[in-house]
Order: sequence, then structure tokens, then C-alpha cells
Amino acid sequence: MKNIFLFLGIFIFSSLSAQYDNINAGESISFRVHYGFLTAGNATLTTTKTSYKGQPAFYVKGVGKTSGAAKAFFKVEDVYESYVNEKNQPLFYVRNVSEGSYTQHLQSTFNPANNTLVLVDKKHTDRPAKTVKVPDDIQDILSCFYYLRSMDNLKVGSVVKMNVWIDDELFPFQLKVVGTEKINTKFGKVNCLKIIPSVISGRVFKAKEGVTMWVTNDQNRVPVLIKAELAVGSLKASIDSYANVKYPMKFEK
Repeated sequence: MKNIFLFLGIFIFSSLSAQYDNINAGESISFRVHYGFLTAGNATLTTTKTSYKGQPAFYVKGVGKTSGAAKAFFKVEDVYESYVNEKNQPLFYVRNVSEGSYTQHLQSTFNPANNTLVLVDKKHTDRPAKTVKVPDDIQDILSCFYYLRSMDNLKVGSVVKMNVWIDDELFPFQLKVVGTEKINTKFGKVNCLKIIPSVISGRVFKAKEGVTMWVTNDQNRVPVLIKAELAVGSLKASIDSYANVKYPMKFEK
């Protein structure tokens, strides 16, 4: 649960521009996070059409929480926020998390004009703001979700590379579309693209390619299942609800 937005934000794929024309403002997707039959928590992603410092923007919010018995052992309340402009560039990113005794509240303000960002630690206010030079293809952990979903050329054999800003570090990632598969969900079976991201092993994951995910093989590119082999066991995130997706979802009974 602690790393659920690492899965959702980086590996899953606006009405604001043609580049985001497959995603409605007001879209909401929720996931059940579980170890086998045991529900550990839930995660929800929502979108809103808004503005940021006078320019049109897409506001994305991700909320993750533990629930039930898991909450009694390890309480998680994570909030992620991102503002994205019409060119698919992140403008402002927030990670505000509480995970057991660990808390963090970071804000990153991006300046696409000169490929920099300013990082502010809202928890440790004695620490000065830090300016970081970043590549021009930078995405944050939430903006990359919608950037990847908006690609209309994802197919078997596709390889996507990108640089993602996570917390206070830049990470290179690569995703490979390795096949198609029908996945069972609570709504029925749905045809999906099977995607394997290359991730950093050791800190979180058991192996370099320890994560597999499935997104609908249609214009929505909605994630329906993620499996992650962690150092401490296997974690899944399964689609639990969805609303205001742009195109009808086609499930088979």
C-alpha cells in the first residue's frame, strides 16, 4: 500500500487539448489494493478541468488509504496532486503522505521554459528551497499516468521511455507492451494490453521486472489490474469502480 502510487502513477495509463482527448474531466477510477483475498486499502484517481496561475490546466488528485485490519497495523493516508498544462507538461506536483510514523510533504514547481523545478519541503520548513535542473521530457508521478494513457500508438511491441520525478529524485523508466490478454474483473472480462515496466530492484521490488499491469485495449486505456512482486510478498491493485470515462467500457460476462 505504501507504494501504490508508484504503481498507478508510473505504470498505468482532458478535455483540455487534443492530446488528452481520450480522458474526460470528471473521470474517477478506484482500485482495491489487496494481498490475496485480504483487502489492504484503496486508491482513487480523479481529474478536474481548472487553471493554474492563469493558464488552462488539468488537475489530477490521487488518494490512497489503508482500510480494515491493515489500517490497525499500518495506517496510510497519502495524497498526491498534479497540475498539467495543455502541452502535457507538469506545472505543480504535491506529495503529502502519512505512512505509519513516517510523514512527508513535498511541493515541486516546474518551469518548462528553462527545464528546472523548485522543490520545497513543507514539513521541514527550515530547509531552503532547492532548484533542480531536469530534462525537457520530465513527468511527475501523476502527470505521466495521463501522458501514457493519451498515446494512441500503444500496441504489442511498443517500448516507451520516460523520466519521472518521484518525491525528490529523477528516475528513468521503460515500459514494454508484451501482449494482449483477457482479464477477469468484478464487472466481467475485458480485453487488455499486457505491460511490463522496468523498475529499480532492491529498494521496493523483488526483481527489475517484478511488476505486470493490464490496461484496457481500447481508447480509454483504463488500468484494470496491477501485480507487483515485492520484497515482502505479492501485491495487487484491481479496478473497483469507474465513472465518467470518455468511451463505453466493454466487459464480457
